Amino acid sequence: MAPRPGNDPSLLEGYLSALRFLKGLGIETLPIPKEAPMPTSQVTVPSAPEEPSAPKTGRDPARLLAELEASLADCARCKLAKGRAKLVFGEGSPRADLMFVGEGPGRDEDLQGRPFVGRAGQLLTRIINAMKMKRDNVYIANIVKCRPPGNRNPEPDEVTACMPFLMRQIEIIRPRVICALGSVAFQALMETKAPISKFRGTLYPWREGIYLMPTYHPAYLLRNPAKKRDVWEDVQVIMKFLEDAA
Repeated sequence: MAPRPGNDPSLLEGYLSALRFLKGLGIETLPIPKEAPMPTSQVTVPSAPEEPSAPKTGRDPARLLAELEASLADCARCKLAKGRAKLVFGEGSPRADLMFVGEGPGRDEDLQGRPFVGRAGQLLTRIINAMKMKRDNVYIANIVKCRPPGNRNPEPDEVTACMPFLMRQIEIIRPRVICALGSVAFQALMETKAPISKFRGTLYPWREGIYLMPTYHPAYLLRNPAKKRDVWEDVQVIMKFLEDAA
Protein backbone atom coordinates (compact mmCIF):
# COMPACT_ATOMS: atom_id res chain seq x y z
CA MET A 1 0.00 0.00 0.00
CA ALA A 2 1.34 3.44 -0.84
CA PRO A 3 2.86 5.15 2.23
CA ARG A 4 1.18 8.25 3.62
CA PRO A 5 2.80 11.24 5.26
CA GLY A 6 3.11 10.89 9.00
CA ASN A 7 5.32 11.81 11.89
CA ASP A 8 8.27 9.68 10.81
CA PRO A 9 11.36 11.94 10.87
CA SER A 10 13.09 9.64 8.38
CA LEU A 11 10.74 10.94 5.68
CA LEU A 12 11.94 14.54 6.06
CA GLU A 13 14.89 14.10 3.75
CA GLY A 14 12.59 12.51 1.17
CA TYR A 15 10.28 15.51 1.28
CA LEU A 16 13.18 17.94 0.96
CA SER A 17 14.50 15.94 -1.99
CA ALA A 18 11.03 16.07 -3.54
CA LEU A 19 10.94 19.84 -3.24
CA ARG A 20 14.39 20.16 -4.79
CA PHE A 21 13.28 17.89 -7.64
CA LEU A 22 10.13 19.95 -8.25
CA LYS A 23 12.16 23.14 -8.27
CA GLY A 24 14.45 21.58 -10.88
CA LEU A 25 11.39 20.98 -13.02
CA GLY A 26 10.57 24.67 -12.87
CA ILE A 27 7.59 24.10 -10.55
CA GLU A 28 7.56 26.92 -8.01
CA THR A 29 4.03 26.69 -6.58
CA LEU A 30 2.18 24.05 -4.59
CA PRO A 31 -0.12 22.28 -3.92
CA ILE A 32 -0.54 19.77 -6.70
CA PRO A 33 -3.84 20.26 -8.58
CA LYS A 34 -6.67 18.30 -7.00
CA GLU A 35 -7.61 16.64 -10.28
CA ALA A 36 -4.83 14.54 -11.80
CA PRO A 37 -4.99 14.30 -15.60
CA MET A 38 -6.33 10.75 -15.58
CA PRO A 39 -8.71 9.79 -18.41
CA THR A 40 -11.57 8.21 -16.49
CA SER A 41 -12.89 6.55 -19.61
CA GLN A 42 -9.81 4.34 -19.70
CA VAL A 43 -8.98 3.82 -16.04
CA THR A 44 -10.96 2.52 -13.10
CA VAL A 45 -9.63 1.84 -9.65
CA PRO A 46 -9.57 -1.92 -9.03
CA SER A 47 -10.72 -3.40 -5.76
CA ALA A 48 -7.95 -4.70 -3.56
CA PRO A 49 -7.61 -8.46 -4.12
CA GLU A 50 -8.47 -10.66 -1.20
CA GLU A 51 -5.27 -12.55 -0.61
CA PRO A 52 -4.78 -14.98 2.28
CA SER A 53 -1.86 -14.20 4.52
CA ALA A 54 1.53 -15.65 3.65
CA PRO A 55 1.61 -18.10 6.61
CA LYS A 56 -1.66 -19.69 5.48
CA THR A 57 -0.70 -20.06 1.83
CA GLY A 58 3.04 -20.44 2.15
CA ARG A 59 3.43 -17.62 -0.35
CA ASP A 60 6.48 -15.54 0.55
CA PRO A 61 7.31 -13.09 -2.27
CA ALA A 62 10.75 -12.30 -0.82
CA ARG A 63 11.65 -15.98 -0.84
CA LEU A 64 10.24 -16.50 -4.32
CA LEU A 65 12.24 -13.58 -5.69
CA ALA A 66 15.40 -14.87 -4.01
CA GLU A 67 14.86 -18.29 -5.55
CA LEU A 68 14.30 -16.76 -8.98
CA GLU A 69 17.44 -14.66 -8.66
CA ALA A 70 19.46 -17.71 -7.60
CA SER A 71 18.21 -19.60 -10.65
CA LEU A 72 19.71 -16.88 -12.87
CA ALA A 73 23.14 -16.80 -11.26
CA ASP A 74 24.85 -18.53 -14.18
CA CYS A 75 22.41 -17.44 -16.88
CA ALA A 76 23.79 -17.71 -20.42
CA ARG A 77 20.51 -17.66 -22.32
CA CYS A 78 21.60 -14.81 -24.60
CA LYS A 79 24.79 -13.20 -25.85
CA LEU A 80 24.70 -10.44 -23.24
CA ALA A 81 25.94 -12.91 -20.64
CA LYS A 82 29.42 -12.94 -22.20
CA GLY A 83 30.11 -9.31 -21.46
CA ARG A 84 28.52 -8.79 -18.06
CA ALA A 85 30.33 -8.13 -14.82
CA LYS A 86 27.25 -8.77 -12.68
CA LEU A 87 23.70 -9.78 -13.41
CA VAL A 88 21.28 -7.03 -12.36
CA PHE A 89 18.20 -8.81 -11.08
CA GLY A 90 16.21 -5.99 -9.47
CA GLU A 91 15.60 -4.64 -5.99
CA GLY A 92 13.00 -3.14 -3.71
CA SER A 93 9.91 -4.19 -1.83
CA PRO A 94 8.66 -7.69 -2.74
CA ARG A 95 5.13 -6.43 -2.03
CA ALA A 96 5.41 -3.09 -3.83
CA ASP A 97 2.31 -1.42 -5.23
CA LEU A 98 4.50 0.39 -7.76
CA MET A 99 7.13 -1.19 -9.99
CA PHE A 100 9.51 0.68 -12.28
CA VAL A 101 10.84 -1.15 -15.35
CA GLY A 102 13.69 0.23 -17.44
CA GLU A 103 15.43 -1.16 -20.48
CA GLY A 104 18.71 -2.59 -19.18
CA PRO A 105 21.70 -2.03 -16.90
CA GLY A 106 24.36 0.57 -17.68
CA ARG A 107 28.02 0.60 -16.67
CA ASP A 108 27.45 1.50 -13.02
CA GLU A 109 24.66 -1.03 -12.68
CA ASP A 110 26.78 -3.75 -14.29
CA LEU A 111 29.60 -3.09 -11.82
CA GLN A 112 27.39 -2.99 -8.74
CA GLY A 113 24.75 -5.55 -9.70
CA ARG A 114 21.98 -3.09 -8.79
CA PRO A 115 19.44 -1.32 -11.05
CA PHE A 116 19.44 2.45 -11.57
CA VAL A 117 22.45 3.51 -9.51
CA GLY A 118 24.19 5.80 -12.03
CA ARG A 119 23.19 9.36 -12.96
CA ALA A 120 19.86 8.21 -14.39
CA GLY A 121 19.28 6.17 -11.26
CA GLN A 122 19.94 9.16 -9.03
CA LEU A 123 17.31 11.07 -10.98
CA LEU A 124 14.87 8.17 -10.62
CA THR A 125 15.47 8.20 -6.87
CA ARG A 126 14.59 11.90 -6.77
CA ILE A 127 11.42 11.19 -8.74
CA ILE A 128 10.47 8.47 -6.25
CA ASN A 129 11.14 10.83 -3.35
CA ALA A 130 9.00 13.49 -5.06
CA MET A 131 6.20 10.92 -5.04
CA LYS A 132 6.58 10.80 -1.22
CA MET A 133 8.07 7.32 -1.42
CA LYS A 134 11.45 5.74 -0.96
CA ARG A 135 13.25 3.24 -3.17
CA ASP A 136 12.51 0.62 -0.51
CA ASN A 137 8.77 1.19 -1.04
CA VAL A 138 8.87 0.35 -4.78
CA TYR A 139 10.46 -2.35 -6.93
CA ILE A 140 12.93 -1.53 -9.71
CA ALA A 141 13.91 -3.87 -12.54
CA ASN A 142 14.77 -3.89 -16.24
CA ILE A 143 13.65 -5.64 -19.41
CA VAL A 144 17.06 -7.34 -19.65
CA LYS A 145 19.28 -8.16 -16.70
CA CYS A 146 22.69 -7.89 -18.32
CA ARG A 147 24.31 -4.77 -19.77
CA PRO A 148 24.06 -4.37 -23.56
CA PRO A 149 27.46 -3.41 -25.05
CA GLY A 150 27.96 0.34 -25.21
CA ASN A 151 24.58 0.84 -23.52
CA ARG A 152 22.80 0.10 -26.81
CA ASN A 153 19.16 -0.92 -26.78
CA PRO A 154 18.51 -4.61 -26.12
CA GLU A 155 18.02 -6.59 -29.31
CA PRO A 156 14.84 -8.62 -29.93
CA ASP A 157 16.44 -11.99 -29.17
CA GLU A 158 17.84 -10.63 -25.89
CA VAL A 159 14.44 -9.29 -24.87
CA THR A 160 12.82 -12.61 -25.75
CA ALA A 161 15.33 -14.51 -23.63
CA CYS A 162 14.93 -12.31 -20.56
CA MET A 163 11.24 -11.37 -20.56
CA PRO A 164 10.01 -14.60 -18.91
CA PHE A 165 12.03 -13.74 -15.81
CA LEU A 166 10.70 -10.18 -15.64
CA MET A 167 7.19 -11.55 -16.06
CA ARG A 168 7.82 -13.95 -13.18
CA GLN A 169 9.00 -11.05 -11.02
CA ILE A 170 5.80 -9.18 -11.81
CA GLU A 171 3.75 -12.28 -11.01
CA ILE A 172 5.46 -12.62 -7.63
CA ILE A 173 5.28 -8.94 -6.64
CA ARG A 174 1.77 -8.26 -7.96
CA PRO A 175 2.14 -4.48 -8.21
CA ARG A 176 -0.89 -2.29 -8.82
CA VAL A 177 1.03 -0.14 -11.31
CA ILE A 178 4.04 -0.67 -13.55
CA CYS A 179 5.79 2.49 -14.68
CA ALA A 180 7.52 1.68 -17.97
CA LEU A 181 10.59 3.90 -18.27
CA GLY A 182 11.34 4.60 -21.91
CA SER A 183 10.37 3.16 -25.26
CA VAL A 184 12.13 -0.19 -24.86
CA ALA A 185 10.26 -1.04 -21.66
CA PHE A 186 6.95 0.32 -22.96
CA GLN A 187 7.16 -1.53 -26.27
CA ALA A 188 8.26 -4.81 -24.70
CA LEU A 189 5.55 -4.82 -22.03
CA MET A 190 2.77 -3.65 -24.35
CA GLU A 191 4.01 -5.72 -27.31
CA THR A 192 3.91 -2.78 -29.67
CA LYS A 193 6.22 -0.70 -31.85
CA ALA A 194 4.30 2.50 -31.19
CA PRO A 195 6.27 5.56 -30.01
CA ILE A 196 6.04 6.24 -26.30
CA SER A 197 5.40 9.95 -26.90
CA LYS A 198 1.87 9.18 -28.10
CA PHE A 199 0.97 7.07 -25.06
CA ARG A 200 2.70 8.57 -22.03
CA GLY A 201 0.54 10.23 -19.45
CA THR A 202 -2.22 7.61 -19.44
CA LEU A 203 -2.71 4.55 -17.25
CA TYR A 204 -3.56 1.51 -19.34
CA PRO A 205 -5.12 -1.72 -18.06
CA TRP A 206 -2.39 -4.28 -18.61
CA ARG A 207 -3.22 -7.68 -17.14
CA GLU A 208 -4.39 -9.38 -13.95
CA GLY A 209 -5.45 -6.16 -12.24
CA ILE A 210 -2.19 -4.36 -13.08
CA TYR A 211 -2.10 -0.97 -14.82
CA LEU A 212 0.77 0.39 -16.87
CA MET A 213 2.02 3.97 -17.18
CA PRO A 214 4.50 4.73 -19.98
CA THR A 215 6.82 7.66 -19.33
CA TYR A 216 10.25 8.88 -20.39
CA HIS A 217 13.42 7.19 -19.18
CA PRO A 218 15.52 9.18 -16.67
CA ALA A 219 18.50 9.00 -19.03
CA TYR A 220 16.38 10.74 -21.67
CA LEU A 221 15.52 13.43 -19.14
CA LEU A 222 19.20 14.07 -18.52
CA ARG A 223 19.55 14.85 -22.23
CA ASN A 224 16.19 16.66 -22.48
CA PRO A 225 15.51 18.46 -19.18
CA ALA A 226 12.41 20.17 -20.59
CA LYS A 227 10.65 16.77 -20.55
CA LYS A 228 10.91 16.52 -16.77
CA ARG A 229 7.61 18.33 -16.42
CA ASP A 230 5.92 15.63 -18.55
CA VAL A 231 7.27 12.93 -16.25
CA TRP A 232 6.09 14.82 -13.20
CA GLU A 233 2.59 14.95 -14.70
CA ASP A 234 2.78 11.21 -15.37
CA VAL A 235 3.81 10.28 -11.84
CA GLN A 236 1.05 12.50 -10.42
CA VAL A 237 -1.43 10.24 -12.22
CA ILE A 238 0.19 7.22 -10.57
CA MET A 239 0.09 8.91 -7.16
CA LYS A 240 -3.60 9.72 -7.52
CA PHE A 241 -4.40 6.20 -8.69
CA LEU A 242 -2.58 4.55 -5.77
CA GLU A 243 -4.18 6.94 -3.30
CA ASP A 244 -7.65 6.16 -4.61
CA ALA A 245 -6.95 2.43 -4.62
CA ALA A 246 -5.58 2.36 -1.07
